[in-house]
Amino acid sequence: MFKTSWFFLLFYIASGCGNFGKLDFIARLPNALKENSGIAYYPESGSLWLVEDNGNKDIIYNVDFKGNIMKELEVKNAKNHDWEDLTTDKKGNLYIGDFGNNDNDRKNLVIYKLPNPNSKSGKKIRAQQIKFNYPEQEGFPPGRHRKLFDAEAFFHHGSHLYIITKNRANPFTGEAMIYKVPDRPGDYKAKLLGRIKTCGDWDTCQVTSADISPNGKDIVLLGYGKLWSLSNFDLATDDFTKVKSREIDLDVRTQLESVCFKDNTSLFLSDEEQHKLGRNLYSYNFKR
Repeated sequence: MFKTSWFFLLFYIASGCGNFGKLDFIARLPNALKENSGIAYYPESGSLWLVEDNGNKDIIYNVDFKGNIMKELEVKNAKNHDWEDLTTDKKGNLYIGDFGNNDNDRKNLVIYKLPNPNSKSGKKIRAQQIKFNYPEQEGFPPGRHRKLFDAEAFFHHGSHLYIITKNRANPFTGEAMIYKVPDRPGDYKAKLLGRIKTCGDWDTCQVTSADISPNGKDIVLLGYGKLWSLSNFDLATDDFTKVKSREIDLDVRTQLESVCFKDNTSLFLSDEEQHKLGRNLYSYNFKR
């Protein structure tokens, strides 16, 4: 009896169905999305789109709320060097952030702009390229204390894309920089708008995804088990000097990589599979 119970407990944990902390489990994602890194939601069609990161296929995936892949679109005029986040604009365009930069040595940072994927009937979708660089970066790579130019998070507002960097400096300071670039094809110098301090723990305080609420009043930043809710910013003037940040410990330590708003109070999140844990789709009401 004891051996049987222990076997099922091990199976339960190994299948990724362990403690989800404050997150509400929705579905297990398919094996094709083991390294999922970005998620976007289209409320008018109730559809979710996901991508994978470094070196995976140049494909975006439409997934239902049972974890089934409903559609795949190959992205033309694009290459998955390190796709790290997804976001959308009010017109339904989808943006892929190919700005993963673990070693801080990339000179080919780009955001791909796609038309609404729900409107595509074929198997391919063509991207436009928004190329950019960080004017403050002086070395490729810089010294280890200046490795501040990785990114895994961005959101769209107005006519711009706002990029939040991932701090890889040693010693770790928990500081993330906020940049913006136009949402139109071109080659740009990203404009530094300000800096946000998350916390001082390397394992949980690096920013892995971000989004802004549909009403534009809240920004969320995701880490490996933590969430930061930002308010009191002014995107009309790009003023982040009075930002209020609320840290939320999600009570889970899986490799959370993706977040997007479902509505003004609730979120969708997903994590990569690591040590046979994760690869799940979750929801969370961050206002509760």
